Amino acid sequence: MVQGKINEIYGWAAMEPGVKVKPWSYIPRPLGDNDVEIKIEYSGICGSDMHTIKNEWMRTAYPTIVGHEIVGKVITKGEKVTHLEEGDIVGVGAQVYSCLQDDCNACSRDLDPHCPSCVATYNFKYADGHTSHGGYAEAIRVDANYAFKIPAGLDPVYAAPLMCAGVTVFAPMLRKGVKKGDRVGIVGIGGLGHLAIQYAHALGAEVVTFSHSPNKREECMKLGATTFVNVSNKEEIDAVRHSLNFLFITSDSKSSQYNDYITWMTFEGQIVLLSLPMGQMTFSPIEFVLSEVAITGSMIGGMNVLKKTLEFSAKHNILPIIERFPMDKINEALEHVSCGKARYRAVLENTPSDI
Repeated sequence: MVQGKINEIYGWAAMEPGVKVKPWSYIPRPLGDNDVEIKIEYSGICGSDMHTIKNEWMRTAYPTIVGHEIVGKVITKGEKVTHLEEGDIVGVGAQVYSCLQDDCNACSRDLDPHCPSCVATYNFKYADGHTSHGGYAEAIRVDANYAFKIPAGLDPVYAAPLMCAGVTVFAPMLRKGVKKGDRVGIVGIGGLGHLAIQYAHALGAEVVTFSHSPNKREECMKLGATTFVNVSNKEEIDAVRHSLNFLFITSDSKSSQYNDYITWMTFEGQIVLLSLPMGQMTFSPIEFVLSEVAITGSMIGGMNVLKKTLEFSAKHNILPIIERFPMDKINEALEHVSCGKARYRAVLENTPSDI
């Protein structure tokens, strides 16, 4: 058994519901034969981190170190790891383990985030009882299958948000078969939406963006949108009704808005939820019969989809718009994100003196 190089991992943990985190350390689980130990260089701040820190999903086990947009350097590997070497720059997303067995109904279909054995990057339990902790720290140990080489030409600091935000929007585009000539709508031009525009454009789609903020029109067009729709402008909304093949919802919407969304779709169009609506959604069955529109959802991408996300991003120069913060300014960064001021992803950077 190879021993890890770090016996105690120091990081910044949420100790109670709120926005602040505090210095904290934990003893990592033993380094398995199929594991790698990673010295963390960058960690993006994701909306899921904020929900967990605040216990808004009512399942946070404190103390917890969050962060699942991780990029760093492999410093140790288990004896059976052959595809990674010490010194490799790798990324880790929202998942650090699944069974990956051929007889698994989820893993066999590239849906390993739904595997019954799945372990999320933080606030989860391994089968051996150890708790998973994430990227607001100096290091992390994960199954090597969930440590992905960052392609040459893709700056590691920009790769960090792709590990969750990037794959979250690209995965359903791959699964649903977005292609050249499709008309793709994006609701919400924020941390997810600004990446969704770039991926849909790179796939050859005509991209229609929807926002309450008219001042985002120019930016959307620069990112690859063909059309910008101010959702407060009835004429602009009416001009796109019954025209979309796909609609990706990347920001919180009221449940009542989905009735209107259906009218934006062409026959057999698909509305894909990447963010959860506020309140219960109520529909009449006749709406689906007459429109033949489908409403579905998507979580994160599995192992193979994440590899494709990084490769596609490098090939098409798809990069998040980021703001950078030193790790020791983490509480300032969390407050910045919590107040909705981030444009559009915040990335924490480790230095030797941070922890």
